[in-house]
Amino acid sequence: MSEDTLLSASRLTLRFGAVPALVEVDAELWPGEVLAVVGESGSGKTTLLNVLSGRLRPQSGVVWYRDPEGRLHDVHAMPLPALRALHRSDWGFVHQNPRENLRLGVTAGGNVGERLMAQGSRHYGRIREEAIGWLRQVEIDADRVDDLPRTFSGGMLQRLQIARTLVTHPRLVFMDEPTGGLDVSVQARLLDLIRSLVSRLGIAAVLVTHDLAVARLLAHRIMVMQRGRVVEAGLTDQVLDDPRHEYTQLLVSSVLQA
Repeated sequence: MSEDTLLSASRLTLRFGAVPALVEVDAELWPGEVLAVVGESGSGKTTLLNVLSGRLRPQSGVVWYRDPEGRLHDVHAMPLPALRALHRSDWGFVHQNPRENLRLGVTAGGNVGERLMAQGSRHYGRIREEAIGWLRQVEIDADRVDDLPRTFSGGMLQRLQIARTLVTHPRLVFMDEPTGGLDVSVQARLLDLIRSLVSRLGIAAVLVTHDLAVARLLAHRIMVMQRGRVVEAGLTDQVLDDPRHEYTQLLVSSVLQA
């Protein structure tokens, strides 16, 4: 692991029964970089995301995280309270289904403010002001601050989840198909929003997607997975414009023919 690396994984291996989910996967992520993990369903990309984020333990291999003070932490050796605290502060997670990360019985402002309170903020006025500011940043009208998320559209729910995740300025965000299931026009607007926020805030991100167009738009580097293995990796444009592995070639050609 180099001195500048934010997250590093080595020889991650995991099987579900006889099915290889991860086979000696290596990965590295630098501060401010977006890494896309792509592949068909069952390729292992979501499993890798869950292992990298400490939500799932591999059978072998290690994931290292470098904190703001430069100290290295073995993610899967961290006590559970410390890992939970990390997910509330330095890390964030954006789910494909925002309902997994939102409290539908709490107002939009309350959803954003809860993450601030988890970090120790107690001044109601400042929490509300910051929540309103973040709603505006994700293009939700400030008048909706006291509305319940169950009254929001799918695209608005995803934008609210992003506000809740980014309000504490995490250094690293894990994104699992953040535009999946949305209409094309809503996807385009959300992708522009994610790209601008990640760039402006200098956030590092691991992005799982089956959509190569999403990977091209958001990611600096790309990893292509097939049956639990990384079959190709490199700069996003380089891999997508000149794929070397036959599986990557099939993925790219299927997009071109669609």
